[in-house]
Formats: sequence, structure tokens, C-alpha cells
Amino acid sequence: MVGEPAVTLKDLSGYQLGNQESGFPSKGSEERLEGFEPGVSGPVCILESSLWPQSVSVVLLLPLLLPLGPTWHAAAQRCPQTCICDNSRRHVACRHQNLTEVPNAIPELTQRLDLQGNMLKLIPPAAFRDLPYLTHLDLRHCQVELVAEGAFRGLGRLLLLNLASNRLNALPQEALDGLGSLRRLELEGNLLEELRPGTFGALGALATLNLAHNALVYLPAMAFQGLVRARWLQLSYNALSVLAPDALAGLPALRRLSLHHNELQSLPGATLSQARGLARLELGHNPFTYTSEEDGLVLPGLRELRLDHGALQALDPRAFAHCPRLHTLDLRGNQLDALQPLQGPGQLRRLRLQGNPLRCDCRARPLLQWLARARVRSDGACGGPRRLRGEALDALRPSDLRCPRAGAEEEEEEVAAARPRVPAGTSKEKAGEAGPCPRACVCAPESRHSSCEGRSLQVVPRGFPNDTQLLDLRQNHFPLVPREAFPGLGQLVSLHLQHCGITELEAGALAGLGSLLYLYLSDNMLSSLSAASLEGAPCLGYLYLERNRFLQVPGAALRALPSLFSLHLQDNALDRLALGDLAGVRALRWLYLSGNRITEVSLGALGPAQELEKLHLDRNELREVPTAALEGLPALLELQLSGNPLRALRDGAFWPVGRSLQHLFLNSSGLEQISPGAFSGLGPRLQSLHLQKNQLQALPVLPGLSQLELIDLSGNPFHCDCQLLPLHRWLTGLNLRVGATCAAPPSARGQRVKAAAAVFEACPGWAARKAKRTPAPRPSARRTPMRGRRQGANKVGRGQV
Repeated sequence: MVGEPAVTLKDLSGYQLGNQESGFPSKGSEERLEGFEPGVSGPVCILESSLWPQSVSVVLLLPLLLPLGPTWHAAAQRCPQTCICDNSRRHVACRHQNLTEVPNAIPELTQRLDLQGNMLKLIPPAAFRDLPYLTHLDLRHCQVELVAEGAFRGLGRLLLLNLASNRLNALPQEALDGLGSLRRLELEGNLLEELRPGTFGALGALATLNLAHNALVYLPAMAFQGLVRARWLQLSYNALSVLAPDALAGLPALRRLSLHHNELQSLPGATLSQARGLARLELGHNPFTYTSEEDGLVLPGLRELRLDHGALQALDPRAFAHCPRLHTLDLRGNQLDALQPLQGPGQLRRLRLQGNPLRCDCRARPLLQWLARARVRSDGACGGPRRLRGEALDALRPSDLRCPRAGAEEEEEEVAAARPRVPAGTSKEKAGEAGPCPRACVCAPESRHSSCEGRSLQVVPRGFPNDTQLLDLRQNHFPLVPREAFPGLGQLVSLHLQHCGITELEAGALAGLGSLLYLYLSDNMLSSLSAASLEGAPCLGYLYLERNRFLQVPGAALRALPSLFSLHLQDNALDRLALGDLAGVRALRWLYLSGNRITEVSLGALGPAQELEKLHLDRNELREVPTAALEGLPALLELQLSGNPLRALRDGAFWPVGRSLQHLFLNSSGLEQISPGAFSGLGPRLQSLHLQKNQLQALPVLPGLSQLELIDLSGNPFHCDCQLLPLHRWLTGLNLRVGATCAAPPSARGQRVKAAAAVFEACPGWAARKAKRTPAPRPSARRTPMRGRRQGANKVGRGQV
């Protein structure tokens, strides 16, 4: 009727969480929700009249009795004075109320509780024991410093726990117990410095774990044990520089891994390959300079790989040879001036190259032709020569790419190349910002990287920002690194001194570098190191000494490095590994001695490194496997012996490491003979065996190696006669490509040993095999159970010799 006030019911039962997945009010919503009053449960009726002045309103608080059951009605009468309770949706919001503890009078049947923006600081044991029906709990921005063990016990229905933007620096072992249904855990924006194995062990249903924007520098082995359903792991914006080899073990369902904006100096391929189901891998904004097949990235299901905005200067064509389904490769914003056609990822369709200084000369023709042939879309542009600068790569024809000639254009480009290189991820404006930085160097405040690469410096410069984490001094010329050469750099994590002509590090050269993890001294002229020269860097984990002039392992110096994890001594002039060389490196996991002149590994030389996982002795002068020296290495996973003049393998050659070894490399070793018991002791853990490019005419069967995922026998001159019949049978039972081909007799040359059935039909053992296939009983049946005989007919007689 005209003249009477119109009455409307505003029931705001549908408000949502900030990210619209959680069910809480968004960041920009009003603190006092329309239609609700603090301390009042139920919707509110608001009487509005067009006859009243606009500035006047009458609000009648009429709690409505909705048919939600007597239990909920009884509980709904409670609502803390500082909170807003939505009866119809069972949501409670107590946001920004300066609360120091969880309110008591929250309705028992509450499903979503929003406590963000308070001052809780501590989450005590069983803090939510009276709220067993919670599915969503928001504790963002609550200044939480400690979560007690058992803090969330009783929340068996909880699906989302948001602890982002707090002050947590650790998580107790049982802090997350009782959350067996949790699907999403937000820990972004805390101060976490370490993860203890087992922390997430109770979260068997978790699908998403967000640990971005913390202070993690290291991931230990089995860090995520128990997360068998996790599909997305976010570790971006940390300071990660070291990943343990088994850091990602136990994540069978993982499909996406975010590791961008960290401090990874090289591609941790072996660690990443633990998550074999990965489809998307994000590694951008890490200071990689090079990646190759040796990094060991084996991800058969990977579809998208992001390596953008790093420091890549070169990329091996086979770097992604074991990622056959790779569809998109993002290399934007690196320092690549050339790129060879990639081998392996046959499904690659998108290659992002923007922001690289690509040289569009005749050396780029193979790349251009491959892009066209493989139908790969690319968005790169030429960085030179001058006449093509800025031209889109996909708009060029091979005929446009000319070989460089001496002249003014090249002179101009040489001058440009001599300018200091700005570290990756640094804008020109930020590179020029005021702040301490030596002349001729570039310091990037945002990334905390400083570079004086290739400036022809003859002394180590000083005056870098105190918070520098990566210092690149490579390709200069200072034969001596003096005492206290890097003052004030206590936060330095990575130091690059490659190609500097260094002959000596004085005592105390690394003084004050308490945070240093990576030291690159490759490609210098060092022949010795003293313990005093390495003192001051007790946390050093990775020491790169490749291509120097060492005649022996600098064992005395290594005693100053109790945390040494990886030692690189490839391509020096070592002639032996002697007793005592590794006496001080009990934490050593990876030892690279490839390309030396080693003829002997002394008994006990490897003994101190009981945690050793990788041992590379390839391209040396060993004439036999150093079996006795392998005693006492219970954790050895990978043994590289390829390129040694071994000629033969005797019985029990690998017995000491049989229980742990997973990867064995014996390729290009001149092998002519392998004893029947050479691989005895190697158990089911062995995953790959490399025997390619030897001189093997025969090979004993290997029935104990049941878990092999790769065996490479290519490049051997196998003689396919009746003596090879047992090997033929064994290979036929493997569901693997092995590459073994016949070299003799001439009638079989080029045939695969595995498929050359016609060659072996005349052999006596062949008839016995056919007889075994028949179902008629035989006298030998009493020795072989019927079930085993039926299986053996199709399994090619495993164990027969």
C-alpha cells in the first residue's frame, strides 16, 4: 500500500574468502559485514522507507529461527562479542580484533573460521578441540611465532589451513598432527629456515603445499615424506642453494614444482628426477650459467619447463634428452648468444627466447632450420649483428644469416661486449642506483648479485654491498687472492673466480665468509691449497677445482671444510687417490675425479667419506675395478668408471657396494670379457647399467638385476652363436631397449640380439626351450612347480644359463 514503509530482508549468507577458494571475506571487504552485527548470530532485518529522510534508518534486529535442527539452534545462540556469526552457512569471522587467543564461545558446528589479522602469536595444543566440524581455518597475519605440537588435533575434517604471513621460523615434528583430511596448507610469507623430515608425515591427503617467501636455504632428504597425494609444491622466493639427492623422494603424485627465485647455482637434475610424474617445472630466476645432459634431468612426463631470467650462457643440445614429452621451454631473459638444435624432446612446440642476445649469423642456421623442421614456435629476436638487431628470429630465412667478417661492425660489437654485464634480473635503472659498488662492476640490489666479469682486473676489488649473496669475478687476471680479500661479505653464498689465472690463495683469503656455500675456482693455475687459505668458510659445501694443475688431492686443505658436500677435481693431473686424502671430509656426498691420470685408489682412501653417494672415476687410467677401496661405502648410489682401460671384470667386482648401487657406468672401457660372477652382489636396487662402446663379443646373463630400467649394450661386436643363446633369452624377457646388435656371423650382422631368433634356432638349447613350452608333464616337473613352469614359458626362462 502506498505510504507504508517497504520492508526488505538482507541475508548475506554468501560471502567468500579472499582467494575465493577458502570461503572467507575478501581482503577488500568491509570489516562490519552488511546484515550482521558483532556478537549477534543470525541474519538481520532492515526496514527501509522511501517516505523517511535518506539519513534516517530504523534497524530492527530480528533473529530468525531457521529450520537447521535443534543442535545448531542451541549452539547458534553463542557468538563471541568480537565476531560475526553467519548461522545459515556456519561461518564465523573474527577479523582484526587484536585477539591474543582463540575465542571460547564459537558455535560448535562452525565449518569456516576466519581469525586473520589478530595477535595470537602462539597456537597452543588442542586450540580448536571444541570445533570438530571445521573445514576451513584462516590464521593469516596473526603474528604467530609458534605452533605447538598437537595444536590442530581434533580437526579431522579440516580441508584448508592458512598460516600465511606469520612469523614462524620452525615447525615442531608433530605440529600438524590430526589433519588427515587436509587438502591445502598455506605457509607462504613466514621465516622458515629449515624443514625437518617427518614434519608433513600426517598429511596424507594434502594436494597443495605453499612454502613460498620463506628463508629456506637447504632441503634435506625425505623433506616431504608422507605427501603421497601432493600435486603442487611451491618453494619459490626462498634462498635455496642445496637440495639433497632424495629431497623430493616420496612424492608420486607431484605434477607441478615451483622453485623460481632461489639461489640454485646448477640444475639439480638427479634430485628433480625423483619426482618422475612432474608435468610442470618452474626454475626461473636462479643463477644457472650452464646445463647439460650430465645434470641428469630425467622427467618422462614433463610438459613445461621454465628456466627464464637466469644466467644461462650455454645450453647443451642434449640437456633435455630425457624429457621426451617436453612441449614448452621458457629460456627468456638469459645470456644466450647461441643455441644449438635440441635433441630429445620430440614434442617440443614452444621455445621462448625473448631477452637473449642471440647472434644471428651463419652459426645460427642450424637452429633456424631445426625450428622450421620441427615446427617449433619461437619468439626470440636478434641481438646482433647490427643489421639484424631486433629482427624476430622466426621472420628470418637461413640465407639472411651470414658469417661474420672483420670490419667496423664487429669492432662496434666488441666495444659493446666489453661493457660490464648486468646480472640477470636487473633493470638498467636499478643497476645504476646509488649504493656501494666498485668501479667497473655492476651491483644489483634486488637480486643481491654483483658482477665484475671480464673486466681485466688485476686485483680483487673491494667495496661491494654488505648483503651481496652472489659475487661474479670470473675472467679477470689476479694470480694472487690476498688475505681478507672479501671484507664485509658475511652473507655471501656463491663466489665465482673461474678463469682468473690464480696460482695462490693466501692464508685467510676467505676470512669472514661464514655463509659461503659455493666456491668456483675452476680453470685456474692452482697446484696446491693450504688449510689456512680455506679457513673462514666453515659452511662451504661445494668446491669446484676443475682444470687446474693439482698433482694430488689437497687433503690437508679439505680438513678445514667440515661441511663439504661436493668436491670437483676433474681434469687435473692426479695419479692416485691416497690414504688420508679425504680424512677431513666426513660429510662428502659427491666426489668428481674424472679426466685425471689415476692408476690406483688406495685401500681405505675412500673410507672417511662414509656418506658418499656419487663417485666419478671416469676417463682415468685404472686397469681394474678398485673393489677393495669400495669397502665401507654403504650409501654409494652412482659409480662412474667409463673411459678406463679395464679390459675385463672379475668375479665380485662390485660386491662391496652391491646393496646400495643404483647407476653403474662402464662404457668405453675396452671391455672384452666379463666373468659370470662380475655383477654378483648387485641387488634389485640397480636401475641403470651402461656397457656401450666396449669390445664385448659375449655377455653372461644377469638374472639378479630384476629392477633395471636401462641397460645399454650398443656399440659392442656381439658374436651371435649358440654361446649367446642364454643372453638372447634374458634380453627377450626384458621390456627394455638395450641396443645390442650382432656383428658376426656375417648372416646375422646388424640384427638385434634380442630379435635374432632365426640365428639361435639350430642351437641345442633352443629345442629345450620349445619343449618347456609344451604342457605335457616331464620328469623334471617334480623339481619345478607347475605354476613356475607356466610363468617361465612366457618369461624366457629367467635364471637359465
